[in-house]
Amino acid sequence: MTVETFIEGLDGETRRLAFAEWGITVEAAGWPLDVGVAIRDGLLRAQAHVIGPDRIDPHDLLRWNRQVPFVRFAHTRDGEVWIQGDLPLVAVDPVQLDTFLGLLVLSVVQAREAAGRADGERAGDTVDDDERV
Repeated sequence: MTVETFIEGLDGETRRLAFAEWGITVEAAGWPLDVGVAIRDGLLRAQAHVIGPDRIDPHDLLRWNRQVPFVRFAHTRDGEVWIQGDLPLVAVDPVQLDTFLGLLVLSVVQAREAAGRADGERAGDTVDDDERV
């Protein structure tokens, strides 16, 4: 089975962008996740935007990076959080590809849910006018 055949069979929206490049859109924690997949330099690479700036503590990203194989979080200077991963092309088979993409999407879901909890905690930390002395 080729990478292209595998991607075409996935749930969600899939599209071929160029030679050896594909796009996949799936739902992740309530909103779309656009994953770019490409074969470059002997690697199957995937990346996706996770969440905007100031939503996740960068220390959490470091901790999560040590817990999950194949994929890792990164952030831009502006604080935008991305996920990326690489899999050696020689290791790509349907099971490994499913595991790789599944870990990427699951990691995004968990990060987005953690960001949502953090937003809720910050909102809950505010003091109502009735509580002020």
